[in-house]
Amino acid sequence: MDNRDEIIQTQMDLISTLVNNNLRSMANDIWGVPGPKSPTPGPSKKPVDGPQPGKTPAPAAEAKPADVQQAAEEETPPENIEDLKKELDELIGLKGVKREVNNLINTVTIYKLRRENGLKTVDMSLHMVFSGNPGTGKTMIARLMSRIYKSLGMLKKGHLVEVDRSGLVAGYVGQTATKTSAVIEKALGGVLFIDEAYALNGKTENDFGQEAIDTLLKAMEDHREDLVVIVAGYDGLMDQFIHSNPGLESRFNRYLHFDDYTAEEMMGILDLQLKKGQYVLTEQARKDVADYIAAANTSSIAFGNGRGVRNIFERLLVAQANRLAQASDITKDDLMTITEADVAAARSTDEKILAAEKAQQELIQSAEDTLAELQRLARNVPVNLKKPVSDGPEEPDAPEADA
Repeated sequence: MDNRDEIIQTQMDLISTLVNNNLRSMANDIWGVPGPKSPTPGPSKKPVDGPQPGKTPAPAAEAKPADVQQAAEEETPPENIEDLKKELDELIGLKGVKREVNNLINTVTIYKLRRENGLKTVDMSLHMVFSGNPGTGKTMIARLMSRIYKSLGMLKKGHLVEVDRSGLVAGYVGQTATKTSAVIEKALGGVLFIDEAYALNGKTENDFGQEAIDTLLKAMEDHREDLVVIVAGYDGLMDQFIHSNPGLESRFNRYLHFDDYTAEEMMGILDLQLKKGQYVLTEQARKDVADYIAAANTSSIAFGNGRGVRNIFERLLVAQANRLAQASDITKDDLMTITEADVAAARSTDEKILAAEKAQQELIQSAEDTLAELQRLARNVPVNLKKPVSDGPEEPDAPEADA
């Protein structure tokens, strides 16, 4: 590396350090300096076999061997299909998905009846392709489908194993097949849900995504009676993924498209979250939060549909908690009520986060532009590698001797 390259590298390292320091500074301004981590509170769960008042606590259950756990899963009775259909119908939005799932339920039901009556049946694939933007309910429907398939007697256990590319692909030759096979073994008797499946399509010679696809296709053939695979991702990318391989085209022939939620449907999702958490909105707060969602949902991909609504719900709870922490004589109604002040505070926090993210992007872009300019200038600097620079005047070249 010559002096010019060293100077450029030093400048690039300096810019990188400045960018990282500024990003950390902005993050600390918004979130505060990170301290010791504490357990994140999760959703409340009903106690199972826990100590009851007046009763002697039962001893802690010992870990079951894998074969015992598997047998217990298989012995779990299937749910009533009518109850599952009712659960599907009660979901917010997803009209097209509900129609296709009901069509599939009817098709599988008749398929089974024909087999039971000794009639011929056409080979039927239960593997599915889910396409749509983030937060549109793909994982939720995949979980429901696993239970439906078990209820219909098409799967033994009806559990869901969810992975993405990182859960299937390894970094060295031969390891990907082993890693993918282990995931498939875990999913037998249930549904293997592969999110962002299009990422398995490798773009370089050293990518092992194709090895995962080949292993998956073989397993789908070998375990056709005991494994359902659902792949999910964005619309166009999933279409390219399926049509990139004849094996994928032949095994996936059921497509479910998940539309973005409308503004009314997103308010319905928020109402569901409020009801589950025992919260209520004031009349003005309801109007303000509807406007908040509409303003935040400038891009269905960035906002995340139902995921974005859940984020807003969590910010509302934080804003309410900050307000009540300054109050005295807090009543039960106070604990349940979210006011327009809470909506305004949550929205202000959201706008600060967006502004910080925009500033980060601008800072990164500025650094990249500076690096590009430095590289351009470096390419145009003339460098004489033959004649070293000396302190004194150059001496004239000696005349060439006559031949």
